[in-house]
Amino acid sequence: MVSPIHDSQVVDARHAVAARVITVSDRSAAGVRDDLSGAAARRLLEIAGYDVTTVIVSDGADVVEAALRDALASGARLVITSGGTGVGPRDRTPEGTRRVVERELPGVAHLLLMRGLQVSPHAALSRGIVGVSGRSVVANLPGKPSAVTESLEVLVPLLRHLLDQLDGGDH
Repeated sequence: MVSPIHDSQVVDARHAVAARVITVSDRSAAGVRDDLSGAAARRLLEIAGYDVTTVIVSDGADVVEAALRDALASGARLVITSGGTGVGPRDRTPEGTRRVVERELPGVAHLLLMRGLQVSPHAALSRGIVGVSGRSVVANLPGKPSAVTESLEVLVPLLRHLLDQLDGGDH
C-alpha cells in the first residue's frame, strides 16, 4: 500500500528541487525491458513537488559513477538510483556511488532496508547506500518498482529536513 504524500513533504513548486532518477539496468539501457522502476520513482517524486529528470544507464561501477557525477554537475540536489544493488555479477551501483559520496548516511540506508524487509526477506540482499555529496543527497534503491515505491515512502519524509541541513539550516 502506497502512503500518500503529505503536504509537509511536498516541495513548494516555486522552489522545486532538481532531482535526477538514474535507472541502472543493462536490459533497460538496451531497450529490451521497460523502465518501470524509474517511472515509479519519477511519479512519486513529482507528486512530492520535485523537478525530475531521468536517465537509463547500463550496469557497472564506472557507468554509475559517471551518471552520478553528471547529475550532480547538472545541479540535482537529489539523485536516486534504481537497480544494481544486489549481488549479481554486474551489480556495482554501490561501488560507483561510494566514489561520489563524501559522507554516507547509514541510518537512512538502514531505514530503507528495514522497510524492504517488512515486505520480503530478499531485501536483505540489497547493498544500496545513501550519502551526501556537497549539498546533494544520493540514494541507491533496488530495481524492483514496488521496492522503489516502498523506499521512497521512507525517504521522501526525510528529504526537506535533510536538504535544509545541507544548506546550513536547522542549527
